[in-house]
Parts: sequence; C-alpha cells; structure tokens
Amino acid sequence: MDLGIRGKKAIVCASSKGLGKGCAMALAEAGADLVVNGRNAELLAKTAQEIREKFGVKVIEVAGDVSKPEVQKALLAACPDPDILVNNNGGPPLRDFRELDRAKILEGVTQNMVTPIELIQAVIDGMAKRGFGRIVNITSLSVYVPIPGLDLSSGARAGLTSFLAGVARTVIDRNVTINSLLPGKLDTDRLRGPHEAGTQEDPAAAAARKARISADVPAKRLGTPEEFGQICAFLCSVYAGYLTGQNIPVDGGLYVSAF
Repeated sequence: MDLGIRGKKAIVCASSKGLGKGCAMALAEAGADLVVNGRNAELLAKTAQEIREKFGVKVIEVAGDVSKPEVQKALLAACPDPDILVNNNGGPPLRDFRELDRAKILEGVTQNMVTPIELIQAVIDGMAKRGFGRIVNITSLSVYVPIPGLDLSSGARAGLTSFLAGVARTVIDRNVTINSLLPGKLDTDRLRGPHEAGTQEDPAAAAARKARISADVPAKRLGTPEEFGQICAFLCSVYAGYLTGQNIPVDGGLYVSAF
C-alpha cells in the first residue's frame, strides 16, 4: 500500500532499536527520508546503515539523549522542516514510588512529558503552514492501566496525553494530526530485562520467557516492533488525516474496554 509519504521528512526519536527502530523502518519502507536518534552512537550508525541499504532513503544520524536541549537542537538543525515527528524516549526504571526524590521525578517528567512537548512546539507551526503534519507519540499502555513501580512513567505520559488532547484539535483543520500509540507487551529489550548489550538469549529460555509474559495477553504472544512500526506509518500516512487526538493501544487485546 502506498502511504503517500514518499519523499516526506521524518524525525524519529530514540530509534536505534526497539519500537523506535520499528517505526523508522516502516517509514523508510514507505519512502520517507529520516533523521534517526539514539544514545548509543555505534548502534545508531548500524541502524542507519541498515535502513539505507534496505530502503535507499536518506538517513541522518543524531546521537544523544533527546531530552537534552542540545540534542533537540541538533535534530531540528538536521531537519528544520519535518513533515513527521515520532516522539519516543526511554522510561524511568521500575522502582517503588517511595524511592523517588524530587530530582528523579523531574527527570522522568522531563523525559516523558516535557521533551515531546518541546519538540512539538518547535515543528507544529511549520507543519500547519505547509498543510501537512503527522505527530505520533509512543507512550505506554500504563497510561490506561497503571503498573505499580512505573508510576512516574505512567504519570508523565498521562500528563502528555491530556496536554496534547486539546492541542490536537487546534491544527487538524490544517492537516496536522497528533495521536499516540500505547504499546503493551512487545518483544523488545525492555521486556527481556537486564542483560549485557549484544548478548544472545538462549532460544529455549527466550521461548519460555515470552510464553510466561504473554500468558495474559489475548493474542497469546508478544507484539513485534515491526508490526508496531507499520501502525505508526499508517498514522503518518495521507489516509490518516481525519484521525487526531486518539490514544491507540497496541497490546494484543490486553486492555479490556468496549469504548
């Protein structure tokens, strides 16, 4: 399916691996040129080269923590007039809320609420002026289903969700949409748990782990970054111009609600 975004320019944050990489790959497959980002410069370069070789699109690498102002400036310098922005960032680690001090709370809110808002502020008016813009925020199913120990992540991302609900309605008339994807249990390093970078997981142990984690998922499996990315790409397509302000769980049916 031609998504109508060939030649469009996309910034995809935290896209060296996992869900961000899945989104970057799907957008590149649709023909979009990319600015990719990640904290590990070596891994980012490897991902960028993989995308170039596979899809033949232009890929610019900007290494660093996207929550840092200087990294945001570098992203926008590399692509000052993006058509697509995919906001993504790692969440705070699992910890009891009693362990959080003010510095940790502010860091989590900066990473998962303030940073995407700052990037949207920087690009939204240009998108509106040009008459096309697609903004997708990767948040978490914990926005709907709080997970003890991830309270900071849930709270910051729920704040982002409410903040953007009104903003989304102010630019839809100029063909700019803002939507969020809420991943449930997807097969990424975050669900694998602590391990040495680059280490291979024993296949039998991996199968057992995935079966255990996905036991309560109606789909009876973990989602993949690839299928997550394809949903993101559709939200960025010309066909999704009448869809805005929505929060879409990508969770294999884990979140149970008729509405």
